[in-house]
Amino acid sequence: MLSLLVVAMFASPKANATELTLAEALRLSAENSPSLASAAAQDRSAQAALDSARAYPNPEMEIASGMTRPRQPGGENGRIEMLGLSQQFELPGLRNARRQGAEAGIVTGSENLAEARLYQYITVKQAFYDVLRRQEESGLAAENFALLQQIRNRVKVKVGVGESPRYELVKSEAETLAAESAARSAEHRITQARDRLRAVTGGMLAATFVAVAEPAQIADLPALNVLREELLARQPLLKVAESETHRAQARLDLERALRTPQPTIKLSTERDQNESQWRIGVVLPLPLWSRRAGPIGEARAGLERAQADAQQIRLELLAELDQAYSRYQIAGFQLATFESGLLKEAGTALKVAEAAYRFGERGILDYLDAQRVLRSTRMDFLNARYELQAALIVIERLRATPLTSK
Repeated sequence: MLSLLVVAMFASPKANATELTLAEALRLSAENSPSLASAAAQDRSAQAALDSARAYPNPEMEIASGMTRPRQPGGENGRIEMLGLSQQFELPGLRNARRQGAEAGIVTGSENLAEARLYQYITVKQAFYDVLRRQEESGLAAENFALLQQIRNRVKVKVGVGESPRYELVKSEAETLAAESAARSAEHRITQARDRLRAVTGGMLAATFVAVAEPAQIADLPALNVLREELLARQPLLKVAESETHRAQARLDLERALRTPQPTIKLSTERDQNESQWRIGVVLPLPLWSRRAGPIGEARAGLERAQADAQQIRLELLAELDQAYSRYQIAGFQLATFESGLLKEAGTALKVAEAAYRFGERGILDYLDAQRVLRSTRMDFLNARYELQAALIVIERLRATPLTSK
């Protein structure tokens, strides 16, 4: 009875807390995430930038009015009026470069939005599974505390009747206190994990909740070379880097095109009391003092930087994939080892040690050691299971497609 009360005290009580599924956490995150809203706004801004790039320069109108005074004596003062129109004509090379830069910006905005959605999905999933992990750790810690309390009570009885020395009670008391501290720490880690999940879902979760999930249906991963090909074909960060390279090339083309004078056609008329005049002309900037060497040099350096950044991102993503795949293989091997009999053997060893202690064949130290081995084995199994899940989540992000439905 006492052990049940202890487990109830430390374990997360589902009866008094709202249950939260991964699907619900993802829905709340998609609806309330500021980062997704920001990425969507940037995507709309990139769409609008293309309209700006396609727009033609507006014509300019000039209206003037004044007075004329003759220099010769006897002449009459008069009024003069002027009306002028001017229109700048952009050459095709300039317009094409500006349009290509805006189109590359659209790709960047779209892929940044895709990356933001993918990152948000992965972040919520990581935080959700972290809550699940801390809940299970708390449950194990509570069970361990209850078991050590039972051991302490048995030792206390045996010491009381003189069947065991007092140091065994001291040892069991120390182990029980350590287990109680571990259980309380596990509860604190649950609170921290819940706070992280609440933050990435926009702060819309209940004050207390319990994460619930069905067992993950983990599919077999493809070979590492297949995963690399999928990463190179789908990863939004690579597409962003590629589009930024295209945009940097378009900027360089634009700066080069600006070296060519863009003509402005002017049409004007003047009228006074004696005559009317019409004029038509062309205005061409003369590139005498500046050939845009500075802006062209900056654009060329920006292109080289974009190319280097794209290569660096590619190398970093491939290296991260290799590391995640290695973690996945190691965790999978560890899980297979535990499931093949290690967990069962640790439990059997505890039962044997307990029976031996009851019959006086072994001391309390052997019993506590067996209990400690079982606790450590169960915790290592839990860590391996969630390490496998964490590696799979990273691989999901890198290949930009879900591995499981959970």
